[in-house]
Amino acid sequence: MVELIVNLAFDWAALAALTDTPGTGGRLRLTPEDFRVEEVPAYGLSGEGEHLYLHLEKTGHTTAHVVRELSAQLGVRDRDVGVAGLKDRHAVTTQWVSVPARFEERLSTFAMDGVRVLATGRHTNKLGLGHLRGNRFVVRVREAPGTAGTAAATLALLAARGVPNYFGPQRFGLKGLNAEEGLRVLRGESRLRDPRVRRFLTTSVQSLVFNRFLSLRLARGLFDRLIAGDMAKKHDTGGVFLVEDPAAESPRAERSEVSATGTLFGKKAKPLTLDAGELEREALSAFGLTPEVFASRRGDRRLTRVFLEAAEVRPEEDGFVVAFTLPRGSFATSVLRELMKTDVDAAGGEPEDGDGETGEEGE
Repeated sequence: MVELIVNLAFDWAALAALTDTPGTGGRLRLTPEDFRVEEVPAYGLSGEGEHLYLHLEKTGHTTAHVVRELSAQLGVRDRDVGVAGLKDRHAVTTQWVSVPARFEERLSTFAMDGVRVLATGRHTNKLGLGHLRGNRFVVRVREAPGTAGTAAATLALLAARGVPNYFGPQRFGLKGLNAEEGLRVLRGESRLRDPRVRRFLTTSVQSLVFNRFLSLRLARGLFDRLIAGDMAKKHDTGGVFLVEDPAAESPRAERSEVSATGTLFGKKAKPLTLDAGELEREALSAFGLTPEVFASRRGDRRLTRVFLEAAEVRPEEDGFVVAFTLPRGSFATSVLRELMKTDVDAAGGEPEDGDGETGEEGE
């Protein structure tokens, strides 16, 4: 019998880790400059078109706050401003924002503390949610002297085997309140009426189940293996296929060519079957859920692991700096947790990379 999980507060200790190397410890975000995020765009600008793209650097603001202020100062409707994802307040971040090009002359009067326009350019379409390839992170870990070598060893393992693609604590809100209210929405117990808020909260529940499913795989040695009933994804082409012969397909997973996916439940994401389906039902049962409660959602599939690009560690007197690039929808905290072996940012808060927050997964 599966034990029902009632405390929905995010807890890294409840999620299996991939590496068993020593943790560096240390502290994050003592200043905004300690956490830098640079959006990696999905495409280049055409140089012409009806949309003006702004390359913004911001410190101390959420993306939503900057968009509201930009809209007000330029006289643009909020819905006509395009962003690819959300970025954290407690960091120095760069990202692209689009506005209708007819407002270009007003841009010279835009002024906001902590925000700079680095560049502009024209393009043929409005920037849309998910229109990014990934994010480049440069993170300073302080109060961990002499640990750069330890961090480098763990980072090498992650580069070789992949990073567990957990949804980070930012997805769940302070003390898991987003997930708690999301469960009430799914069970018909919530008094909230705003459809957008209801959708956002239920994504926390989808994420909760996915994290449990991924943790079970790690705990049972299935991180870079496939089992019958898995829906595996090819890393080079993005193609998804049913695993019927695990013995034949698992070597491809071990070579990092393919990885298992987990279900973000909804009407367009069918539950897994066979052995993978049993594991998935175990994850659902931990929260007293069945796939049917997600019938109002669109649903999606999410990779259980992702791979780092350009990963490196640089020693500092009081710790180290780690830099890496992750694909869209992935959380830097999943990497930092493996390095530091601490409860990284577990209090939750605003999204750091936003792609899982903006809705293109799980709607």
